[in-house]
Amino acid sequence: MNYSRQRELILETLKENVVHPTAEYLYEKVREKDKNISLATLYRNLNKLAQMKLIRKIDGLENSAHFDHNTHEHYHFICDKCGKVFDVDCNIAPETFKQIQDTTGCLITGHDITFHGLCSECKGENQ
Repeated sequence: MNYSRQRELILETLKENVVHPTAEYLYEKVREKDKNISLATLYRNLNKLAQMKLIRKIDGLENSAHFDHNTHEHYHFICDKCGKVFDVDCNIAPETFKQIQDTTGCLITGHDITFHGLCSECKGENQ
């Protein structure tokens, strides 16, 4: 991939904002550093970075895709009340994939697992 100052700025900003931001949120943050960047440039570069597996594009969390600089295998937890997205270590259920493969006869080559519920802060507010 050819070097792009704007792509580097987008990746740097994503790494600084580990809240699994949407493109719109990232756009606001990137524009604080470079007023000349367009939303189309941001989307194009996010999709390119995801295609190259330098970031993860997380669809299905809300109406907008979220982006994650952590490309290691992990799950996500979304708080139904505040909307925060948390990383969850995928080693909590390592036998799950073997069981699925054994049961279905399919070969799993990737996964996107998302848990929903209340984060510890929101859960505390309900008690």
